Amino acid sequence: MFDMFTLKAVRVLAAIGLVTILGMAEIAVAQQFPAFRQTLAESVASDAKTSGFYRERDYAPLWTGAEHAERRTALLNALARAHEHGLPSARYDAPGLIAAFEAVESERDRARLEAKVTKVFLQYARDITSGVLDPRQIDRSIVRALPRPDPEKLLTEFAGSAPVTFIRNLAPKAPEYARLFRARQELEGVIAAGGWGPTVPEARFTPGTSGREVIALRNRLIAMGYLARSATASYDASLQSAVLNFQINHGLEADGIAGAATVRALNVPPEERLKSVIVAMERERWLNIPRGDRHIWVNLTDFTSKIIDHDQVTFETVSVIGAQASDRQTPEFSDKMTYMEINPDWTLPRSIIARSYWGALASGGARHLQIVDARGRVVPREAVNFARYTPANFPFNVRQPPGPSNALGEVKFMFPNPYAIYLHDTPERHLFRTTVRTHSSGCIRLNDPRDFAYELLSRQTSDPQGLYHSTLNTRQQTRVYLDEPVPVHLVYRTAFTNVRGALNFRDDMYGRDAKIYDALLRAGAVENGLRI
Repeated sequence: MFDMFTLKAVRVLAAIGLVTILGMAEIAVAQQFPAFRQTLAESVASDAKTSGFYRERDYAPLWTGAEHAERRTALLNALARAHEHGLPSARYDAPGLIAAFEAVESERDRARLEAKVTKVFLQYARDITSGVLDPRQIDRSIVRALPRPDPEKLLTEFAGSAPVTFIRNLAPKAPEYARLFRARQELEGVIAAGGWGPTVPEARFTPGTSGREVIALRNRLIAMGYLARSATASYDASLQSAVLNFQINHGLEADGIAGAATVRALNVPPEERLKSVIVAMERERWLNIPRGDRHIWVNLTDFTSKIIDHDQVTFETVSVIGAQASDRQTPEFSDKMTYMEINPDWTLPRSIIARSYWGALASGGARHLQIVDARGRVVPREAVNFARYTPANFPFNVRQPPGPSNALGEVKFMFPNPYAIYLHDTPERHLFRTTVRTHSSGCIRLNDPRDFAYELLSRQTSDPQGLYHSTLNTRQQTRVYLDEPVPVHLVYRTAFTNVRGALNFRDDMYGRDAKIYDALLRAGAVENGLRI
């Protein structure tokens, strides 16, 4: 079917005495009849990259010759499965492409079709490699730079590659993407089969509880894959273990007791979970970059910071992240950690001064803070007439010197960025005991900053603890540079898997995933939580 247009075009030319050998190589036809080359040049002229690619090959076709059947088939098959990746199939209009192939009547038609197929290929490649959406247009806190492919380079590499393999390898190579892809298929299967069955009644399930409510809980856990088939009607050890695993995979207090929060999570329908997976796949495309053999992974929704070595978690600690108010949320981006600062001071951002400290400063309070001029000299409070200023035009910096009560604790981990975000210690230890740890002004606080530092330093000294504590004991603000900068990825995943492939879910506490899903819906990538 995909080659009918070639035969048809040659027969048209033969009928008027211009071509006498059916099946001749397309490149020869293009050389004899410049209409193809001229029309192709006109059709791609508006895109400098595509135009450059075709100019370099003297406008020889990539798709529309008899010898290009494998390329066409590979592309059309990929477009037919685009929905499986959460991509907007209608954007590529595969049926329209097939119809255009069959409708070719002239070399000009074929040239216009050549340009059209290339445009579709580039759109598909852009979407599957780096995302359907531009996150900056969805939420101002998603400041991730997308790994958009270079069209000319992409076309050149494709022209010299095995088509099926090349197109298959356009999808993100991170293991997480493949696991999410499988999770999406499994959830779609659950939905098609009618879901996970009846919801669990609101109750509190503890060891010894029995009755119809326990049976409903049992059946739900069996349907969700947390419990083997069982006839138990009481909350026994097997049920408690299943609930415990469910709680772990959903970021709940893991106590093995099914209370209100656990029952609410159990009753979330698979359609809602599918939305999270669809969004997570789009987020994976946004992060389709080399993450570093060693990197730091901060999943904001999970309140954890991890050091990853060759896809294995080397170190993990609980974290506190930005509060849920729009001006305090932690942004999403990637950068490189270059140093840690032991015995740090804290220079307060203007936004924090205005929000939390200006009144106290102006009235003579907040004596733990220093007023510092542009040259770093401490200015006596008595020399500053606060009535003359506002937080916006205040000509001084406000600084908290190093010390045990410093807001940054005894160490901060720096990956200099325009958003003034970093990882750090904190004296407010009680915040780590909360469940929803959204308490900071945007930076990430670590529950185990010393151990985090030891692990980072272990790559450059045989005695990381000794180096750390000898520096700490000086009580002097000191930078310790990392011999090898470590990539840092601040991500926001409400659906993710562990290394064993178990699917985890977390709450969308900033509401960002809801915005992304709505944008994917508008783009035609999904429809009511189900694939198109």
